[in-house]
Amino acid sequence: MKKSIFYHAGCPVCVSAEHDILSLIGKDQVEVVHLGEERSRIPEAEKAGVKSVPALLTPNGHALHINFGASMADVKG
Repeated sequence: MKKSIFYHAGCPVCVSAEHDILSLIGKDQVEVVHLGEERSRIPEAEKAGVKSVPALLTPNGHALHINFGASMADVKG
C-alpha cells in the first residue's frame, strides 16, 4: 500500500498536526516532509495540489489541507 505524505513547514500548527496525524494513521503509513528542510520537494507538493501547510496527500492523490499554518508562498519565501 502506498503511504500518505504529510507536508509541513515546522511551525507550531504544523508540528501539532503532525503529532495528531501520526497518532491517527500510524508512523508506518505516513511519510513526513518538512518543506523548510527539504525545499527541493516544494514543487512536488505544489504539483500534488498543496496550497498551504500542514497538508496530507492521500494515497489516492487528494491534498487534504489541515488547519492553516502557512501558504505555499510563505514556505517558498
